[in-house]
Amino acid sequence: MAITFYFTQQMKIISYNINGIRAALGKDFLAWLKGEDCDVLCLQEVKATATQVPLTAFEALGFHHIGWQAATSRKGYSGVAIFSKIKPTQIAYGYAGSEREDSEGRVLRMDFENLSIMNVYMPSGTSGTERQEFKMQWMHDFQAYINTLPQKDKLLICGDYNIAHHPIDIHAPKRNEKNSGFLPEERAWLSEFFETENFIDTFRYLHPELPAHYTWWTFRSKTARLNNKGWRIDYQAIAKPLANKLKAAYMLPDAKHSDHCPTVTVIES
Repeated sequence: MAITFYFTQQMKIISYNINGIRAALGKDFLAWLKGEDCDVLCLQEVKATATQVPLTAFEALGFHHIGWQAATSRKGYSGVAIFSKIKPTQIAYGYAGSEREDSEGRVLRMDFENLSIMNVYMPSGTSGTERQEFKMQWMHDFQAYINTLPQKDKLLICGDYNIAHHPIDIHAPKRNEKNSGFLPEERAWLSEFFETENFIDTFRYLHPELPAHYTWWTFRSKTARLNNKGWRIDYQAIAKPLANKLKAAYMLPDAKHSDHCPTVTVIES
């Protein structure tokens, strides 16, 4: 009797708030990236334009398809980039179509045949009341935009959300409940976004009760990362119809090019 073998192709996606790509390149970032051998790399807070980065070094690692959304409102601020070894069918820049919301370079999407990957750097509200109001409005408008996408049911939204969702996602929940990033209204928005728009947090879906797994540690304390006093504010969320294709979701806390660490999702493509 003949035996038939079935092979499935998997896509490994790394998302990383790099907090300055030029600084990371001086910390052996490319050697680390080569060792991880991912298919798609999404970076947030690149703090540079594409012309300021040696893109040929990424191409040498097989990333021949590159999308870049730099901030136009301020040089060396914010910005997102996607590097892919797989040819996309489309690259979409921004989301709001308004100068105020898109000028900070926070949203970039690559569409593939069976998957769309959106790279997001959501605003922080730590600079004061006005910025917190901007953050909440930005998230409201972002959710409305997601609802317009025909790719919604095959969408993965990765990046820095700047919100710790549940007490398990932050080292000191009581002490931080009045701080931006863990405010009740921010957490409620994230719950509504996941539930109403039918997205799942890939890490929590596979590891619902795993504590002390964080993606950001403040630079203000020299011992925060050493003592793992962090926040989980970086996510990879996939549309629920893709849940059966999810193979793995984890962090890479030993990568120390930034005050964040990378998140990884492996999905059957």
